[in-house]
Amino acid sequence: MPWFRSLPFTRPALGLALQGGGAHGAYTWGVLDALLETGRFRFDAISGTSAGAMNALALATGWMRGGAEGAREALADFWRAVGTQLPFEQWLVGPTESPGLAPGMRALMHWTRLLSPYQLNPLGLNPLREVLASQIDFERLKKRSAPRLFIAATHANSGRLRLFGNGELGVNAALASACLPTLHQAVMIDGEPYWDGGYSANPALFPLVKAGVADLLIVALSPMSHAHVPMSAEDIRSRALEFSFNAGFLREATLLGEACAEARRSLFAVGRLERRLRKLRTHLIDAHDDLGALAAETKLIAHLPFLERLRDLGRERASRWLESHGRRVGHEASVDLAACFSPPGPAA
Repeated sequence: MPWFRSLPFTRPALGLALQGGGAHGAYTWGVLDALLETGRFRFDAISGTSAGAMNALALATGWMRGGAEGAREALADFWRAVGTQLPFEQWLVGPTESPGLAPGMRALMHWTRLLSPYQLNPLGLNPLREVLASQIDFERLKKRSAPRLFIAATHANSGRLRLFGNGELGVNAALASACLPTLHQAVMIDGEPYWDGGYSANPALFPLVKAGVADLLIVALSPMSHAHVPMSAEDIRSRALEFSFNAGFLREATLLGEACAEARRSLFAVGRLERRLRKLRTHLIDAHDDLGALAAETKLIAHLPFLERLRDLGRERASRWLESHGRRVGHEASVDLAACFSPPGPAA
């Protein structure tokens, strides 16, 4: 490899779109770790929601401190801090590969359907606050040299998307992006309440295009489809919640794919956005084969052995993607978003 290929500005840039998924976000940790380990890419813009936002913040913090190796270290430190915050050994049953909540913990979670977090947790305690304050350097992320960040939260009184950029970032913005309203009180920012960003964008895609991203990699944790119709009340609730978190993303991904196709059919690119759509190359790392069989409750299991198992699965998946598609970055798309995310059934 020529020596100049190792210079940061000669590496192809990947814009990252990182989905949320609670503890399953450790899978994305593994994906990012494998991408960073190669040293082949730089990451100029990242969009993230919930756990995806945590990964974005940790990666950007570490990148500012020490490039790719600094980012790998920061991601590992963050997830290890998350995985050692609570004594999950007492609350789990089953093997590390597919753990479940113990009956006592399930009974406790049942109360979240009857009582709000304002009743169950009136002080608004959240262990993630301490982790974020100790692991993420928000002031450094406000510098112009930092990767551009788009952290999604949902305005709790209107359902509208709020994207926090680098200059607005802080512990509260990060907590807002991961605020499940059945477990945590709404996060107040400038007098306005915010819930988890997954309700409005999981994650947002178009801001990356507007930021000038040419190669967009989506790391998708939510299943693209299911083989069976849910029958039990619990499975139906889980499926409905999953769909509510994924609906905005599916619409935006489909629209983005169709917009790119339409822009390429046009003889002339009139505006800046149309030119960027014509040049956009899209890529996808899908966790469905690895995470699809896990119960929804495993998204709550922030137990370090389980998180490290998910990390390893993510690393393996990213390694396969790099082998199959890594060389396409900077040259051509490896996935057609319109075809991948279009609804089933005959075309309109």
